[in-house]
This record gives sequence, structure tokens and C-alpha cells, in this order.
Amino acid sequence: MALITPINTSLCLEQLCASNFQKLLQLIPDLAAIKNAAVGVAPRHANLHLTVIDHSPYTLTVELNHCFSQHLDGLLAPALRIRIYMDAQLAEVLSDNDRASVARTFPDARQSREIMHYKWRLNYFLQKWLDHCLGKNYRFTS
Repeated sequence: MALITPINTSLCLEQLCASNFQKLLQLIPDLAAIKNAAVGVAPRHANLHLTVIDHSPYTLTVELNHCFSQHLDGLLAPALRIRIYMDAQLAEVLSDNDRASVARTFPDARQSREIMHYKWRLNYFLQKWLDHCLGKNYRFTS
């Protein structure tokens, strides 16, 4: 994961989540309409799989990953769990296949600095991954 840590993590994290929201919509234009799952394809690249975990009026929780096998039981990575706030236009990574959720990693809420840095790293990774996927011209169908 990235070792870049901004000086004002809180402000930068909000901007990062806003940027990730916009990039997700670029990558998956019909994101809000997907009910269960969708697959993104790009020539000569592993498929991207989007699974809807929870859908409410203002939020959407999804898992996004590459499938590195022809079979769905193959390696799915990085398995990012993302909460998308449709009203606030933010996308926040909750966890990935290597890292647990913030609440499990930092049960003591007084560790605010560590929590912010942890969230920053997760969301910075999402930004770079979305840039990669957009650069490879993935197209989604539901």
C-alpha cells in the first residue's frame, strides 16, 4: 500500500473519497441501477467483478475485485468492500482481502490519527486502482 501520508489527512481523505466516487461513476455509469452484480471487461485483462452487498436509498455497499481465473471460484483480488454515499457523492473503502475493517483493526476510537492514516491508505489504493481500470477501458454490463 502507499506510504504517502498527507499533512491534513481528514481534508485530503474527503477529497480522495469524492474523487473515487467520480471515478467509480466513470468506470460504471449505471452503478446506481445495478441490483446484484455486474462484470467489467477489457481486452486481454482480468475481468472486474462488482457485487452489490447492500442497497439503501442513500448508500450502496459493493465489493469490487479482479477475477484472475476463468472460473468464478478463482482468485478474486483485491476484493475491496466500498460504501458509496450517493447523496454526498463519496466512495469510501471499508476493507479489502488483506486488511480488516477499521473497527476491527482499531477497536479504540481514540486512535483517531491511526484510523485516518489507515483509511487514507485504503482509499488511496482504490484511487490508483480505479485509474488503472479506467486506463484499460473496462466496460461494465449488468
